[in-house]
Amino acid sequence: MTVLDGARERWVHTGGVELCVAELGDPRRPTVVLVHGYPDSKEVWSEVAGRLAGRFHVVLYDVRGHGRSTAPSPLRGGFTLEKLTDDFLAVADAVSPDRPVHLVGHDWGSVQSWEFVTVKRTEGRVASFTSMSGPSLDHFGHWINKRLRRPTPRRVGQLLGQGAKSWYVYLLHTPVLPELAWRGPLGKRWPGILERVEKVPGGDYPTASLPSDAAHGAWLYRDNVRPRLRRPRADAYAHAPVQLITPLGDAFLSERLYDGLELWAPRLTRRTLPAKHWVPRTRPDRLADWITDFVTATEDGRSGAAAKGKYADRFGGQLVLVTGAGNGIGRATAFAFAEAGARLVAVDRDAEAATRTAELCLLIGAPAAWAETVDVSDAQAMEKLAARVAAEYGVVDVLVNNAGIGLSGSFFDTTPQDWQKVLDVNLWGVIHGCRLFGRQMTERGQGGHIVNTASAAAFQPSRALPAYATSKAAVLMLSECLRAELAGQGIGVTAICPGLVNTSITATAHFAGVDATEEKRRQQRTSRLYEMRNYPPEKVADAVLEAVVHNRAVVPVTPEARGAHLMSRFAPRVLRRLARVKPPL
Repeated sequence: MTVLDGARERWVHTGGVELCVAELGDPRRPTVVLVHGYPDSKEVWSEVAGRLAGRFHVVLYDVRGHGRSTAPSPLRGGFTLEKLTDDFLAVADAVSPDRPVHLVGHDWGSVQSWEFVTVKRTEGRVASFTSMSGPSLDHFGHWINKRLRRPTPRRVGQLLGQGAKSWYVYLLHTPVLPELAWRGPLGKRWPGILERVEKVPGGDYPTASLPSDAAHGAWLYRDNVRPRLRRPRADAYAHAPVQLITPLGDAFLSERLYDGLELWAPRLTRRTLPAKHWVPRTRPDRLADWITDFVTATEDGRSGAAAKGKYADRFGGQLVLVTGAGNGIGRATAFAFAEAGARLVAVDRDAEAATRTAELCLLIGAPAAWAETVDVSDAQAMEKLAARVAAEYGVVDVLVNNAGIGLSGSFFDTTPQDWQKVLDVNLWGVIHGCRLFGRQMTERGQGGHIVNTASAAAFQPSRALPAYATSKAAVLMLSECLRAELAGQGIGVTAICPGLVNTSITATAHFAGVDATEEKRRQQRTSRLYEMRNYPPEKVADAVLEAVVHNRAVVPVTPEARGAHLMSRFAPRVLRRLARVKPPL
Protein backbone atom coordinates (compact mmCIF):
# COMPACT_ATOMS: atom_id res chain seq x y z
CA MET A 1 0.00 0.00 0.00
CA THR A 2 1.36 3.45 -0.92
CA VAL A 3 0.82 6.81 0.72
CA LEU A 4 -1.64 7.85 -1.98
CA ASP A 5 -3.72 4.66 -1.71
CA GLY A 6 -5.54 6.23 1.24
CA ALA A 7 -6.14 9.55 -0.51
CA ARG A 8 -9.55 10.94 -1.38
CA GLU A 9 -9.94 11.26 -5.15
CA ARG A 10 -12.06 13.54 -7.27
CA TRP A 11 -12.22 14.53 -10.93
CA VAL A 12 -12.01 18.12 -12.07
CA HIS A 13 -13.27 19.02 -15.55
CA THR A 14 -11.44 21.84 -17.32
CA GLY A 15 -10.59 22.80 -20.88
CA GLY A 16 -11.77 19.56 -22.45
CA VAL A 17 -9.79 17.30 -20.07
CA GLU A 18 -10.48 15.54 -16.79
CA LEU A 19 -7.87 15.94 -14.06
CA CYS A 20 -7.36 13.27 -11.41
CA VAL A 21 -7.01 15.03 -8.04
CA ALA A 22 -5.95 13.35 -4.79
CA GLU A 23 -6.38 14.86 -1.33
CA LEU A 24 -4.82 14.04 2.03
CA GLY A 25 -5.26 15.65 5.46
CA ASP A 26 -7.89 17.92 6.96
CA PRO A 27 -9.58 20.23 4.39
CA ARG A 28 -10.03 22.85 7.15
CA ARG A 29 -6.26 23.38 7.31
CA PRO A 30 -4.16 25.42 4.87
CA THR A 31 -4.10 23.81 1.43
CA VAL A 32 -0.79 22.83 -0.16
CA VAL A 33 -0.96 21.95 -3.88
CA LEU A 34 1.90 19.79 -5.20
CA VAL A 35 2.52 19.99 -8.97
CA HIS A 36 4.69 17.30 -10.56
CA GLY A 37 7.22 17.62 -13.35
CA TYR A 38 8.32 15.69 -16.45
CA PRO A 39 8.09 12.74 -17.07
CA ASP A 40 6.37 12.21 -13.73
CA SER A 41 2.88 11.79 -12.36
CA LYS A 42 1.55 12.93 -8.99
CA GLU A 43 3.07 9.83 -7.34
CA VAL A 44 6.48 11.52 -7.43
CA TRP A 45 5.19 13.52 -4.44
CA SER A 46 3.90 10.60 -2.37
CA GLU A 47 6.71 10.66 0.21
CA VAL A 48 6.51 14.42 0.66
CA ALA A 49 2.70 14.40 0.74
CA GLY A 50 2.61 11.80 3.49
CA ARG A 51 4.89 13.94 5.65
CA LEU A 52 2.82 17.08 5.09
CA ALA A 53 -0.62 15.54 5.58
CA GLY A 54 -0.48 15.74 9.37
CA ARG A 55 -0.20 19.54 9.23
CA PHE A 56 -1.96 20.57 6.03
CA HIS A 57 -4.65 19.80 3.51
CA VAL A 58 -2.45 18.30 0.77
CA VAL A 59 -3.61 18.22 -2.84
CA LEU A 60 -1.90 16.48 -5.76
CA TYR A 61 -3.12 16.26 -9.32
CA ASP A 62 -1.98 14.60 -12.50
CA VAL A 63 -1.17 17.28 -15.04
CA ARG A 64 -3.23 16.92 -18.23
CA GLY A 65 -2.00 13.97 -20.29
CA HIS A 66 -0.24 12.39 -17.32
CA GLY A 67 -1.16 9.66 -14.85
CA ARG A 68 -4.91 9.21 -14.68
CA SER A 69 -5.76 12.61 -16.14
CA THR A 70 -6.93 12.64 -19.73
CA ALA A 71 -4.94 14.17 -22.59
CA PRO A 72 -6.12 17.07 -24.75
CA SER A 73 -7.02 16.44 -28.37
CA PRO A 74 -5.17 17.35 -30.43
CA LEU A 75 -1.96 17.21 -28.43
CA ARG A 76 -0.37 20.10 -30.32
CA GLY A 77 -1.35 23.34 -28.63
CA GLY A 78 -2.97 21.47 -25.75
CA PHE A 79 -0.20 22.05 -23.20
CA THR A 80 0.35 25.81 -23.33
CA LEU A 81 1.03 27.68 -20.08
CA GLU A 82 -2.29 29.46 -20.49
CA LYS A 83 -4.19 26.12 -20.49
CA LEU A 84 -2.10 24.78 -17.62
CA THR A 85 -3.05 27.90 -15.67
CA ASP A 86 -6.72 27.17 -16.39
CA ASP A 87 -6.19 23.68 -14.97
CA PHE A 88 -4.56 25.00 -11.80
CA LEU A 89 -7.36 27.50 -11.17
CA ALA A 90 -9.97 24.78 -11.68
CA VAL A 91 -8.22 22.54 -9.15
CA ALA A 92 -7.75 25.38 -6.66
CA ASP A 93 -11.41 26.38 -6.94
CA ALA A 94 -12.48 22.78 -6.38
CA VAL A 95 -10.31 22.01 -3.34
CA SER A 96 -10.06 25.44 -1.69
CA PRO A 97 -12.72 27.80 -3.01
CA ASP A 98 -12.53 30.31 -0.15
CA ARG A 99 -8.81 30.47 0.67
CA PRO A 100 -5.61 30.88 -1.39
CA VAL A 101 -3.46 27.79 -1.73
CA HIS A 102 0.23 27.23 -1.10
CA LEU A 103 1.84 26.07 -4.30
CA VAL A 104 4.79 23.66 -4.60
CA GLY A 105 6.31 22.68 -7.93
CA HIS A 106 9.14 20.47 -9.12
CA ASP A 107 10.71 20.43 -12.59
CA TRP A 108 7.94 21.27 -15.10
CA GLY A 109 5.57 21.55 -12.16
CA SER A 110 7.73 24.46 -11.04
CA VAL A 111 7.99 25.92 -14.55
CA GLN A 112 4.22 26.13 -14.89
CA SER A 113 3.80 27.24 -11.28
CA TRP A 114 5.98 30.27 -12.01
CA GLU A 115 3.30 31.18 -14.54
CA PHE A 116 0.59 30.68 -11.91
CA VAL A 117 2.33 32.98 -9.43
CA THR A 118 3.12 35.78 -11.91
CA VAL A 119 -0.01 36.25 -14.04
CA LYS A 120 -2.69 38.72 -12.98
CA ARG A 121 -5.64 36.34 -13.12
CA THR A 122 -4.22 34.13 -10.33
CA GLU A 123 -3.55 37.03 -7.96
CA GLY A 124 -5.15 36.28 -4.61
CA ARG A 125 -5.35 32.52 -5.30
CA VAL A 126 -1.70 31.72 -4.43
CA ALA A 127 -0.58 32.27 -0.83
CA SER A 128 3.02 31.14 -1.37
CA PHE A 129 5.14 29.26 -3.89
CA THR A 130 7.97 26.78 -3.30
CA SER A 131 10.00 26.19 -6.46
CA MET A 132 12.55 23.47 -7.12
CA SER A 133 14.40 22.45 -10.29
CA GLY A 134 12.27 24.49 -12.66
CA PRO A 135 12.78 28.16 -13.61
CA SER A 136 10.26 30.56 -15.07
CA LEU A 137 10.56 30.50 -18.85
CA ASP A 138 10.14 34.27 -18.83
CA HIS A 139 12.97 34.75 -16.33
CA PHE A 140 15.06 32.27 -18.32
CA GLY A 141 14.45 34.25 -21.50
CA HIS A 142 15.56 37.49 -19.87
CA TRP A 143 18.60 35.68 -18.40
CA ILE A 144 19.64 34.57 -21.90
CA ASN A 145 19.01 37.97 -23.47
CA LYS A 146 21.08 39.76 -20.83
CA ARG A 147 24.06 37.52 -21.55
CA LEU A 148 23.68 37.86 -25.30
CA ARG A 149 23.41 41.66 -25.15
CA ARG A 150 26.41 42.10 -22.85
CA PRO A 151 28.65 39.07 -23.27
CA THR A 152 31.62 38.60 -20.97
CA PRO A 153 33.78 35.48 -20.63
CA ARG A 154 31.85 34.53 -17.49
CA ARG A 155 28.42 35.11 -19.05
CA VAL A 156 29.36 33.25 -22.21
CA GLY A 157 30.55 30.37 -20.05
CA GLN A 158 27.24 30.38 -18.19
CA LEU A 159 25.31 30.27 -21.46
CA LEU A 160 27.41 27.42 -22.81
CA GLY A 161 27.17 25.54 -19.51
CA GLN A 162 23.39 25.73 -19.37
CA GLY A 163 23.20 24.98 -23.08
CA ALA A 164 25.05 21.72 -22.47
CA LYS A 165 22.79 20.84 -19.53
CA SER A 166 19.72 21.44 -21.73
CA TRP A 167 20.62 18.75 -24.29
CA TYR A 168 17.37 16.87 -23.65
CA VAL A 169 15.28 19.95 -24.52
CA TYR A 170 16.60 19.91 -28.07
CA LEU A 171 15.81 16.20 -28.42
CA LEU A 172 12.26 16.68 -27.15
CA HIS A 173 11.61 19.18 -29.93
CA THR A 174 12.33 16.58 -32.60
CA PRO A 175 9.18 15.03 -34.13
CA VAL A 176 8.13 11.46 -33.30
CA LEU A 177 11.48 10.23 -31.94
CA PRO A 178 10.83 11.08 -28.26
CA GLU A 179 7.48 9.29 -28.38
CA LEU A 180 9.04 6.21 -29.95
CA ALA A 181 11.85 6.16 -27.38
CA TRP A 182 9.55 6.52 -24.38
CA ARG A 183 7.04 3.95 -25.60
CA GLY A 184 9.94 1.64 -26.41
CA PRO A 185 13.23 0.92 -24.64
CA LEU A 186 13.60 4.19 -22.68
CA GLY A 187 10.29 3.75 -20.89
CA LYS A 188 11.31 0.28 -19.73
CA ARG A 189 14.77 1.32 -18.59
CA TRP A 190 13.84 4.62 -16.96
CA PRO A 191 13.26 3.27 -13.41
CA GLY A 192 16.68 1.60 -13.47
CA ILE A 193 18.31 4.77 -14.79
CA LEU A 194 16.80 6.80 -11.93
CA GLU A 195 17.98 4.30 -9.33
CA ARG A 196 21.48 4.10 -10.77
CA VAL A 197 22.14 7.74 -11.67
CA GLU A 198 19.88 9.71 -9.32
CA LYS A 199 19.83 7.20 -6.43
CA VAL A 200 16.02 7.31 -6.47
CA PRO A 201 14.53 4.53 -4.32
CA GLY A 202 11.83 2.30 -5.73
CA GLY A 203 8.27 2.01 -4.48
CA ASP A 204 5.14 3.52 -6.03
CA TYR A 205 7.21 5.59 -8.47
CA PRO A 206 7.35 5.71 -11.40
CA THR A 207 3.92 4.35 -12.24
CA ALA A 208 2.96 2.13 -15.17
CA SER A 209 1.70 5.19 -17.05
CA LEU A 210 5.28 6.49 -17.50
CA PRO A 211 5.62 5.77 -21.27
CA SER A 212 2.43 7.63 -22.19
CA ASP A 213 3.10 10.37 -19.62
CA ALA A 214 6.52 11.04 -21.13
CA ALA A 215 5.19 10.91 -24.70
CA HIS A 216 2.40 13.39 -23.94
CA GLY A 217 4.69 15.58 -21.83
CA ALA A 218 7.01 16.27 -24.75
CA TRP A 219 4.37 18.82 -25.79
CA LEU A 220 5.06 20.82 -22.64
CA TYR A 221 8.37 21.72 -24.23
CA ARG A 222 7.13 22.05 -27.81
CA ASP A 223 4.20 24.30 -26.93
CA ASN A 224 6.08 26.64 -24.59
CA VAL A 225 9.88 26.74 -24.60
CA ARG A 226 10.70 28.47 -27.88
CA PRO A 227 7.80 30.97 -27.84
CA ARG A 228 8.55 32.13 -24.29
CA LEU A 229 12.33 32.25 -24.62
CA ARG A 230 12.00 34.35 -27.76
CA ARG A 231 9.41 36.73 -26.27
CA PRO A 232 9.60 36.61 -22.47
CA ARG A 233 6.99 38.56 -20.56
CA ALA A 234 8.19 41.82 -19.05
CA ASP A 235 5.67 41.69 -16.19
CA ALA A 236 6.57 38.24 -14.75
CA TYR A 237 6.74 39.45 -11.14
CA ALA A 238 5.69 37.08 -8.35
CA HIS A 239 2.69 38.32 -6.40
CA ALA A 240 3.28 35.89 -3.50
CA PRO A 241 6.28 34.93 -1.31
CA VAL A 242 8.60 32.49 -3.07
CA GLN A 243 10.87 29.84 -1.59
CA LEU A 244 13.56 28.65 -4.02
CA ILE A 245 15.12 25.24 -3.29
CA THR A 246 18.15 24.60 -5.50
CA PRO A 247 19.64 21.07 -5.68
CA LEU A 248 23.37 21.70 -6.06
CA GLY A 249 23.94 18.50 -8.03
CA ASP A 250 21.18 19.09 -10.60
CA ALA A 251 22.39 17.68 -13.93
CA PHE A 252 19.87 19.71 -15.93
CA LEU A 253 19.87 23.19 -14.43
CA SER A 254 22.68 25.54 -13.45
CA GLU A 255 22.59 27.46 -10.16
CA ARG A 256 23.42 30.58 -12.17
CA LEU A 257 19.93 30.52 -13.72
CA TYR A 258 18.62 32.04 -10.51
CA ASP A 259 21.08 34.94 -10.32
CA GLY A 260 19.11 38.15 -9.84
CA LEU A 261 15.86 36.33 -9.07
CA GLU A 262 15.16 38.86 -6.32
CA LEU A 263 14.21 41.32 -9.09
CA TRP A 264 11.30 39.10 -10.12
CA ALA A 265 10.45 37.71 -6.66
CA PRO A 266 10.97 40.46 -4.06
CA ARG A 267 9.84 38.23 -1.18
CA LEU A 268 12.35 35.46 -1.87
CA THR A 269 13.78 32.83 0.48
CA ARG A 270 16.66 30.77 -0.90
CA ARG A 271 17.55 27.21 0.10
CA THR A 272 20.23 24.94 -1.32
CA LEU A 273 20.45 21.18 -1.04
CA PRO A 274 23.38 18.84 -1.77
CA ALA A 275 21.31 16.54 -3.96
CA LYS A 276 20.52 15.74 -7.58
CA HIS A 277 17.44 16.58 -9.62
CA TRP A 278 14.72 14.29 -8.22
CA VAL A 279 14.64 15.69 -4.68
CA PRO A 280 10.95 14.84 -4.05
CA ARG A 281 12.06 11.20 -4.03
CA THR A 282 15.59 11.45 -2.61
CA ARG A 283 15.12 14.17 0.05
CA PRO A 284 11.46 14.10 1.12
CA ASP A 285 12.25 14.79 4.79
CA ARG A 286 14.16 17.98 4.07
CA LEU A 287 11.57 19.22 1.55
CA ALA A 288 8.68 18.51 3.91
CA ASP A 289 10.42 20.44 6.71
CA TRP A 290 11.18 23.44 4.51
CA ILE A 291 7.69 23.49 2.99
CA THR A 292 6.17 23.27 6.46
CA ASP A 293 8.32 26.11 7.78
CA PHE A 294 7.59 28.31 4.77
CA VAL A 295 3.86 27.71 4.70
CA THR A 296 3.58 28.20 8.46
CA ALA A 297 5.60 31.42 8.31
CA THR A 298 3.40 32.74 5.51
CA GLU A 299 0.20 31.82 7.36
CA ASP A 300 1.58 33.63 10.43
CA GLY A 301 2.22 36.74 8.36
CA ARG A 302 5.99 36.43 8.37
CA SER A 303 6.27 36.17 4.56
CA GLY A 304 8.32 32.99 4.74
CA ALA A 305 11.17 34.67 6.64
CA ALA A 306 14.18 32.47 7.28
CA ALA A 307 17.41 32.72 9.25
CA LYS A 308 19.69 35.44 7.87
CA GLY A 309 23.09 34.15 8.97
CA LYS A 310 25.77 32.99 6.58
CA TYR A 311 24.74 29.74 4.88
CA ALA A 312 21.16 30.07 6.11
CA ASP A 313 20.09 28.91 2.65
CA ARG A 314 22.11 25.72 3.18
CA PHE A 315 21.53 24.76 6.81
CA GLY A 316 18.21 26.35 7.72
CA GLY A 317 16.07 23.74 9.47
CA GLN A 318 18.68 20.99 9.28
CA LEU A 319 19.43 18.87 12.35
CA VAL A 320 23.05 19.17 13.51
CA LEU A 321 24.59 17.21 16.38
CA VAL A 322 27.87 18.41 17.93
CA THR A 323 29.79 16.43 20.55
CA GLY A 324 32.07 18.27 22.94
CA ALA A 325 29.70 21.22 22.54
CA GLY A 326 30.13 22.51 26.08
CA ASN A 327 33.03 24.79 25.24
CA GLY A 328 35.79 25.63 22.78
CA ILE A 329 35.53 24.51 19.16
CA GLY A 330 32.40 22.46 19.84
CA ARG A 331 30.47 25.39 21.30
CA ALA A 332 31.66 27.76 18.57
CA THR A 333 30.61 25.24 15.91
CA ALA A 334 27.18 24.85 17.48
CA PHE A 335 26.79 28.63 17.50
CA ALA A 336 27.79 28.90 13.82
CA PHE A 337 25.19 26.32 12.79
CA ALA A 338 22.60 28.00 15.01
CA GLU A 339 23.24 31.34 13.32
CA ALA A 340 22.63 29.60 9.99
CA GLY A 341 19.20 28.49 11.22
CA ALA A 342 19.98 24.84 11.98
CA ARG A 343 18.40 22.85 14.79
CA LEU A 344 21.06 21.82 17.30
CA VAL A 345 21.70 18.86 19.57
CA ALA A 346 24.51 19.97 21.91
CA VAL A 347 26.23 16.94 23.42
CA ASP A 348 28.77 17.07 26.24
CA ARG A 349 29.71 15.05 29.31
CA ASP A 350 29.16 18.25 31.33
CA ALA A 351 25.37 18.59 31.54
CA GLU A 352 25.45 22.21 32.66
CA ALA A 353 27.78 23.24 29.83
CA ALA A 354 25.66 21.39 27.23
CA THR A 355 22.50 23.08 28.53
CA ARG A 356 24.13 26.49 28.39
CA THR A 357 25.22 25.91 24.78
CA ALA A 358 21.70 24.85 23.78
CA GLU A 359 20.19 27.92 25.47
CA LEU A 360 22.59 30.25 23.70
CA CYS A 361 21.92 28.54 20.35
CA LEU A 362 18.26 29.47 20.69
CA LEU A 363 19.18 33.09 21.33
CA ILE A 364 21.52 33.15 18.33
CA GLY A 365 18.94 31.91 15.85
CA ALA A 366 18.42 28.15 16.08
CA PRO A 367 14.71 27.30 15.67
CA ALA A 368 15.22 24.50 18.21
CA ALA A 369 18.09 23.27 20.39
CA TRP A 370 18.46 20.45 22.89
CA ALA A 371 21.15 19.43 25.37
CA GLU A 372 22.25 15.83 25.83
CA THR A 373 24.75 14.48 28.33
CA VAL A 374 26.96 11.54 27.37
CA ASP A 375 30.48 10.20 27.61
CA VAL A 376 31.36 9.57 23.96
CA SER A 377 33.75 6.77 24.94
CA ASP A 378 30.85 4.75 26.41
CA ALA A 379 29.48 2.56 23.61
CA GLN A 380 26.20 1.72 25.35
CA ALA A 381 25.56 5.34 26.32
CA MET A 382 26.18 6.42 22.72
CA GLU A 383 23.78 3.77 21.43
CA LYS A 384 21.09 5.08 23.76
CA LEU A 385 21.83 8.65 22.66
CA ALA A 386 21.55 7.75 18.97
CA ALA A 387 18.23 6.00 19.51
CA ARG A 388 16.86 8.88 21.59
CA VAL A 389 17.93 11.54 19.08
CA ALA A 390 16.36 9.64 16.17
CA ALA A 391 13.10 9.07 18.09
CA GLU A 392 12.72 12.59 19.51
CA TYR A 393 14.42 14.91 17.04
CA GLY A 394 14.90 12.95 13.81
CA VAL A 395 17.83 11.69 11.76
CA VAL A 396 20.86 13.96 11.98
CA ASP A 397 21.79 15.85 8.79
CA VAL A 398 25.24 16.95 9.99
CA LEU A 399 27.25 15.12 12.65
CA VAL A 400 30.26 16.85 14.22
CA ASN A 401 32.40 14.43 16.24
CA ASN A 402 34.37 17.04 18.13
CA ALA A 403 34.79 15.71 21.69
CA GLY A 404 38.42 15.12 22.56
CA ILE A 405 41.05 15.30 25.30
CA GLY A 406 44.70 16.31 25.31
CA LEU A 407 47.63 14.15 26.44
CA SER A 408 51.31 15.08 26.39
CA GLY A 409 54.35 13.10 27.46
CA SER A 410 57.00 10.79 26.10
CA PHE A 411 56.09 7.34 24.86
CA PHE A 412 57.67 5.55 27.85
CA ASP A 413 56.02 7.89 30.35
CA THR A 414 52.59 7.22 28.84
CA THR A 415 50.92 4.41 30.77
CA PRO A 416 48.52 1.83 29.32
CA GLN A 417 45.77 3.63 31.23
CA ASP A 418 46.76 6.90 29.56
CA TRP A 419 46.64 5.24 26.15
CA GLN A 420 43.28 3.68 26.92
CA LYS A 421 41.74 6.98 27.98
CA VAL A 422 42.95 9.06 25.04
CA LEU A 423 42.02 6.41 22.49
CA ASP A 424 38.63 5.83 24.10
CA VAL A 425 37.66 9.49 23.77
CA ASN A 426 39.57 10.75 20.74
CA LEU A 427 39.22 7.66 18.54
CA TRP A 428 36.48 5.45 19.89
CA GLY A 429 34.23 8.45 20.50
CA VAL A 430 34.51 9.26 16.80
CA ILE A 431 33.99 5.61 15.84
CA HIS A 432 30.83 5.39 17.96
CA GLY A 433 29.43 8.60 16.45
CA CYS A 434 30.19 7.61 12.86
CA ARG A 435 28.89 4.07 13.35
CA LEU A 436 25.61 4.98 15.02
CA PHE A 437 24.58 8.28 13.45
CA GLY A 438 26.22 7.45 10.12
CA ARG A 439 24.18 4.26 9.91
CA GLN A 440 20.99 6.26 10.49
CA MET A 441 21.97 8.56 7.65
CA THR A 442 22.59 5.65 5.28
CA GLU A 443 19.33 3.94 6.23
CA ARG A 444 17.40 7.15 5.61
CA GLY A 445 18.98 7.35 2.17
CA GLN A 446 18.88 11.13 1.92
CA GLY A 447 22.55 12.00 2.31
CA GLY A 448 24.22 14.01 5.05
CA HIS A 449 27.65 14.98 6.29
CA ILE A 450 30.04 13.82 9.01
CA VAL A 451 32.76 16.09 10.39
CA ASN A 452 35.49 14.54 12.54
CA THR A 453 37.81 16.79 14.50
CA ALA A 454 41.35 15.51 14.02
CA SER A 455 44.39 17.76 14.52
CA ALA A 456 47.48 19.10 12.82
CA ALA A 457 49.19 16.49 15.02
CA ALA A 458 47.64 13.87 12.73
CA PHE A 459 50.30 14.61 10.10
CA GLN A 460 52.91 16.38 12.25
CA PRO A 461 54.91 13.94 14.42
CA SER A 462 56.11 15.09 17.84
CA ARG A 463 58.19 13.48 20.54
CA ALA A 464 55.85 15.07 23.10
CA LEU A 465 52.51 13.86 21.69
CA PRO A 466 52.81 10.17 20.72
CA ALA A 467 49.42 9.10 22.11
CA TYR A 468 47.49 12.22 21.14
CA ALA A 469 49.00 12.33 17.64
CA THR A 470 48.32 8.62 17.15
CA SER A 471 44.66 9.05 18.10
CA LYS A 472 44.24 12.00 15.75
CA ALA A 473 46.10 10.30 12.88
CA ALA A 474 43.69 7.40 13.29
CA VAL A 475 40.74 9.82 13.12
CA LEU A 476 42.15 11.29 9.92
CA MET A 477 42.53 7.88 8.26
CA LEU A 478 39.14 6.75 9.52
CA SER A 479 37.61 9.83 7.93
CA GLU A 480 39.34 9.17 4.61
CA CYS A 481 38.18 5.54 4.58
CA LEU A 482 34.63 6.42 5.56
CA ARG A 483 34.52 9.16 2.94
CA ALA A 484 35.31 6.59 0.25
CA GLU A 485 32.70 4.15 1.55
CA LEU A 486 29.87 6.67 1.89
CA ALA A 487 30.50 8.73 -1.25
CA GLY A 488 28.01 6.72 -3.28
CA GLN A 489 25.29 7.39 -0.71
CA GLY A 490 25.53 11.16 -0.81
CA ILE A 491 27.19 11.39 2.61
CA GLY A 492 30.30 13.55 2.82
CA VAL A 493 33.02 13.06 5.43
CA THR A 494 35.49 15.72 6.49
CA ALA A 495 38.50 15.65 8.80
CA ILE A 496 39.08 19.06 10.41
CA CYS A 497 42.67 19.67 11.56
CA PRO A 498 42.63 22.89 13.60
CA GLY A 499 46.20 23.43 14.85
CA LEU A 500 46.92 25.81 17.76
CA VAL A 501 43.52 27.16 18.83
CA ASN A 502 42.78 29.08 22.00
CA THR A 503 40.44 26.69 23.84
CA SER A 504 40.22 25.16 27.30
CA ILE A 505 41.65 21.80 26.17
CA THR A 506 45.12 22.96 27.23
CA ALA A 507 43.93 23.67 30.79
CA THR A 508 42.57 20.13 31.17
CA ALA A 509 45.23 18.22 29.21
CA HIS A 510 47.07 15.43 31.03
CA PHE A 511 50.88 15.43 31.13
CA ALA A 512 52.26 11.93 31.58
CA GLY A 513 55.26 11.16 33.76
CA VAL A 514 55.06 14.19 36.09
CA ASP A 515 53.48 14.86 39.48
CA ALA A 516 50.37 16.96 39.99
CA THR A 517 52.28 20.16 40.73
CA GLU A 518 54.39 19.91 37.58
CA GLU A 519 51.34 18.97 35.54
CA LYS A 520 49.54 22.10 36.75
CA ARG A 521 52.56 24.25 35.85
CA ARG A 522 52.71 22.76 32.34
CA GLN A 523 48.97 23.24 31.82
CA GLN A 524 49.29 26.91 32.73
CA ARG A 525 52.37 27.34 30.55
CA THR A 526 50.66 25.70 27.57
CA SER A 527 47.51 27.77 28.08
CA ARG A 528 49.58 30.99 28.02
CA LEU A 529 51.25 29.92 24.78
CA TYR A 530 47.89 29.22 23.16
CA GLU A 531 46.54 32.54 24.47
CA MET A 532 49.51 34.35 22.94
CA ARG A 533 48.76 32.62 19.63
CA ASN A 534 45.12 33.71 20.17
CA TYR A 535 43.55 31.86 17.24
CA PRO A 536 39.81 31.86 18.08
CA PRO A 537 37.62 28.74 17.88
CA GLU A 538 35.09 30.74 15.85
CA LYS A 539 37.43 30.57 12.85
CA VAL A 540 37.51 26.79 13.16
CA ALA A 541 33.71 26.79 13.28
CA ASP A 542 33.62 28.82 10.07
CA ALA A 543 35.97 26.27 8.49
CA VAL A 544 33.62 23.46 9.54
CA LEU A 545 30.63 25.06 7.80
CA GLU A 546 32.72 25.82 4.71
CA ALA A 547 33.91 22.21 4.63
CA VAL A 548 30.36 20.85 4.77
CA VAL A 549 29.11 23.25 2.09
CA HIS A 550 31.95 22.37 -0.28
CA ASN A 551 32.29 18.72 0.82
CA ARG A 552 36.01 18.99 1.56
CA ALA A 553 37.97 15.94 2.65
CA VAL A 554 40.78 17.30 4.84
CA VAL A 555 40.81 20.86 6.18
CA PRO A 556 43.89 22.20 7.98
CA VAL A 557 42.67 25.40 9.60
CA THR A 558 45.41 27.56 11.12
CA PRO A 559 48.35 28.78 9.01
CA GLU A 560 50.73 26.47 10.88
CA ALA A 561 48.39 23.53 10.31
CA ARG A 562 48.24 24.30 6.59
CA GLY A 563 52.02 24.64 6.48
CA ALA A 564 52.54 21.34 8.28
CA HIS A 565 50.08 19.62 5.95
CA LEU A 566 51.99 20.84 2.90
CA MET A 567 55.30 19.78 4.45
CA SER A 568 53.92 16.33 5.21
CA ARG A 569 53.31 15.92 1.49
CA PHE A 570 56.28 17.68 -0.03
CA ALA A 571 58.95 17.88 2.70
CA PRO A 572 58.33 15.07 5.19
CA ARG A 573 61.99 14.92 6.21
CA VAL A 574 61.80 18.46 7.56
CA LEU A 575 58.81 17.53 9.72
CA ARG A 576 60.67 14.51 11.06
CA ARG A 577 63.58 16.75 12.01
CA LEU A 578 61.24 19.17 13.76
CA ALA A 579 59.63 16.29 15.63
CA ARG A 580 62.89 15.75 17.51
CA VAL A 581 62.80 19.22 19.09
CA LYS A 582 61.96 19.13 22.76
CA PRO A 583 59.00 21.43 23.60
CA PRO A 584 59.86 24.42 25.85
CA LEU A 585 57.69 23.34 28.76
